[in-house]
Amino acid sequence: MKVLQTIIVKQVLTEESKERIHQKYHSRKLQLQKEWDQLRFELKKLEKSRKFPPETLKKHFEQEIKVYKEKIKLLDFQIEQLHILPLGSEIKETELQGVVDVSVGDQWDEFLSGKTIIVKDGIVAEIRER
Repeated sequence: MKVLQTIIVKQVLTEESKERIHQKYHSRKLQLQKEWDQLRFELKKLEKSRKFPPETLKKHFEQEIKVYKEKIKLLDFQIEQLHILPLGSEIKETELQGVVDVSVGDQWDEFLSGKTIIVKDGIVAEIRER
């Protein structure tokens, strides 16, 4: 029988992967800041049009802006943590769903524990039972 299982993918921190992850975080942060600026621009534009009550506009946009601020704050924290981690550390990159064969006689506990894929500089270095 084939069943779906969650597989964790971890990245081994090397100079190359650290730089790549930092660039990914930095790019995402810049994108969020652009979107935040666009949101503020839209707010100003709508305020000048006077089509909507200012209180309603502010309330709606403040919630959206708060979400962007939180996302940027989280990225800043992740960048900070990335600098603290020593090379060789394993950081969780993502989770995937994989198809796994289960047969009569298999150890159920081993199946439940799942698998972890370890990636080092873009190459699968190891597949572990959790």
